[in-house]
Amino acid sequence: MGLWDIDKIEYVGRDNIEQGLGFRYYDADKVVAGKKMKDWLRFGVAYWHTFDAELVDPFGVGTAHRPWAGKYSDPMDLALAKVDYAFEFFTKLGVEYFCFHDRDIAPEGDTLRETNAMLDKVVDKIEENMKATGVKLLWNTSSLFTNPRFVSGASTSPYADIYAYSAGQLKHSLEIAKRLGAENYVFWGGREGYENIWNTQMKREQEHMAKFFSMCHDYAKEIGLDAQFLIEPKAKEPTTHQYDFDAATAIAFLKTYGIDFMKLNLEGNHANLAGHTYQHEIRTAREAGYLGSLDANQGDKLLGWDLDEFPTDLYETVAVMWEVLDEGSIGPKGGLNFDAKPRRTSFYEEDLFRAHIAGMDAFAAGLLIADKMHQDKFIENLQAERYSSYDSGIGATIENGTATLATLEEYALDKPQAELIAATKSDHLECVKGTIGNYMIETLAKA
Repeated sequence: MGLWDIDKIEYVGRDNIEQGLGFRYYDADKVVAGKKMKDWLRFGVAYWHTFDAELVDPFGVGTAHRPWAGKYSDPMDLALAKVDYAFEFFTKLGVEYFCFHDRDIAPEGDTLRETNAMLDKVVDKIEENMKATGVKLLWNTSSLFTNPRFVSGASTSPYADIYAYSAGQLKHSLEIAKRLGAENYVFWGGREGYENIWNTQMKREQEHMAKFFSMCHDYAKEIGLDAQFLIEPKAKEPTTHQYDFDAATAIAFLKTYGIDFMKLNLEGNHANLAGHTYQHEIRTAREAGYLGSLDANQGDKLLGWDLDEFPTDLYETVAVMWEVLDEGSIGPKGGLNFDAKPRRTSFYEEDLFRAHIAGMDAFAAGLLIADKMHQDKFIENLQAERYSSYDSGIGATIENGTATLATLEEYALDKPQAELIAATKSDHLECVKGTIGNYMIETLAKA
């Protein structure tokens, strides 16, 4: 059976209504809209939640039962052992990608030199497993937020020593990305923001962060790292205000500082923290040309913090995959990374498999439904009809740029109110939402 007392997860179809240890909708090689499911979705497993999270919360110690628990007293022995557990998990789950922070996979020493040496030993073993299994690195990143030295940020820290340390840590992380063939490299500014604006030089901090990104990009070119750089927006937690608040804020930052080498890695739970839907954040990024990759999770909308639940909300996965299909891909090199952990009460070893299966099925079902909607052009026709007044007449002059304030005034001056009101139409919003629900029911009934 191996390190995990679970067989390889297979596609079993819809014979059993219960979500068990088999895929009901995720059929990796099934062709949808011209590509295999696995190529649309490109699922990845997050090392930190899956192999490091012990399901603690602010009021209690961890509840997680894990097969390595209590077997290793030395942190390096445990770190090396987890690599084998991880790659058996990846292959049994049938995913082709994984993601990690540098501090997820190896402990820290007293100096950066000591830390790098321990990290390299674990990376050696990861590289061996990647070659043996064919599992690839969707992206890696550097944890510039967990250690107390980052209490006031990393690239935005008011302390130059911390900025320098962060740069050194990041340099080695980029070298690891090159070595392992990372397709992307993510920057999540966990503490890149402020707690109190009175003691903060916002412009200076953001200039420092932009310089940091540019130095990283320059070094990536120097070593031949061909990974797409991604910035991951988040509204709050842990800082009061974070500089990459949401997609629009992150895009504005990148444009302000002339950073043309980064796209966005977006997360559903982070969208909610910013007061948006996941679909809103994806639409904002892709229409601006900044969609890079996605983190697959959801939050509890009754609670105002970052829960990192596994995604099972079918309405949301349909919305996400509709945007992805309309774009043609998640991003140039993007995928769906499960930045999620089981709930505290789901603590068995097999719950790690069950949770990923539920998330993978939810996105596979979302893909099938969104594809049917695209085939029928339901949303496309809806939008085309709503904006049809811009296809001719005065609307066409607005679209083609020939309209002026004077020509628009002349057109509008003598329009009676009744005619203006008659020009508007009901959006039938409830019917639209009901139709999307019907697509969900009918498509899956025929899947």
